[in-house]
Amino acid sequence: MARWRSPTGPAGACRSIRRGWRRPTARLRSEAPVRRRAMNANGKAVFLYGPELETYPYPPTCPFNTSRAGKARAILLPMGLLSGPDHAEAPPMRAGRHVLEAFHTPDYLEVLERMSAGEYEFDWLAYGLGTGDCPAFVGVWDYSVLACGASVQGAEMILRGEAAVAFNPSGGLHHAFPSRAAGFCYLNDVVLACQTLAAAGRRVLFVDIDVHHGDGVQAAFYDRDDVMTISLHQDGRTLFPGTGFVEEIGQGAGRGYAVNLPLPMGTYDAAYLRAFREVVMPLAQAYGPDVIVLEIGADTLAGDPLAGLGLTNNAIAEAIGLLRSLGRPILATGGGGYNIENTARTWALAWTVLCGQELDDEASAGLGGVFLQTP
Repeated sequence: MARWRSPTGPAGACRSIRRGWRRPTARLRSEAPVRRRAMNANGKAVFLYGPELETYPYPPTCPFNTSRAGKARAILLPMGLLSGPDHAEAPPMRAGRHVLEAFHTPDYLEVLERMSAGEYEFDWLAYGLGTGDCPAFVGVWDYSVLACGASVQGAEMILRGEAAVAFNPSGGLHHAFPSRAAGFCYLNDVVLACQTLAAAGRRVLFVDIDVHHGDGVQAAFYDRDDVMTISLHQDGRTLFPGTGFVEEIGQGAGRGYAVNLPLPMGTYDAAYLRAFREVVMPLAQAYGPDVIVLEIGADTLAGDPLAGLGLTNNAIAEAIGLLRSLGRPILATGGGGYNIENTARTWALAWTVLCGQELDDEASAGLGGVFLQTP
């Protein structure tokens, strides 16, 4: 997720340059577009989405686009990856007030619901509402409780053994605090999902690969050892929210359970994956989680208008594959991503990796890589 700033460079027509996708290792190839493999845990892979999520658009002046999840779904539908013995779709369920109050304050929830109905008072700025990042608009409550409900729903499906993988591409609202909106995020679905899992006695590993530091999630679990947070993000000295430095390691019982890897602008695939293999994976193995919660922000991609890293989605796919190799259930969310086409393709590719699917060359070429915009 991100703080809005106007993109630099001339507006208007641009030229797209394609970076093709190459698999990191050789694999057997099938003539069919997708080769299916059994999942390595009980339950299906469940894609959490409903068209109602797109009926509450953010204002046009705000770059957060609620259509991204539906565009990813549209890519996956003709590939047959949303139905069958190993895959399913599920409509989102609204998060109830009792669920939301496990993290958010009652006064903040009341104000947010009133703002969603068309009211606004100047002193609500203290809640972060009505700003450039978190504008006031009708329907913001409905969108937020659906996005949060879907992530909590995915956590509950994992707890019941109904899903080994659950993906809510409309989630990943990791900047929201108990009584403050920030960075396009009004309610924090990631915190609520992690709380749901931890309350059931599960040891949770949260890995955030959004380009922005997940400050709201880190703060929620900063003094706890039952939820480890690991964030790879652009250095906070060059990007919102200005946090996520290596010195932020947790406190009290949580000391050592908050891990931050701030990355310099321009970080590319090889450097990113080296950090992932040499830091994230050993920590994940040492921690021994019962469940992995993964935020798949696509604003790490080269050319994203709100950030400055240089990844292709090959790196994102390989990072997800590394986490999947741990053999734990995964609850994944979306996150940032402001080049809409690249984000939709990245989330579709992420779904294939989460499901353990192998793509032929044609399907790989359609999903992998990144389109760069140049004047």
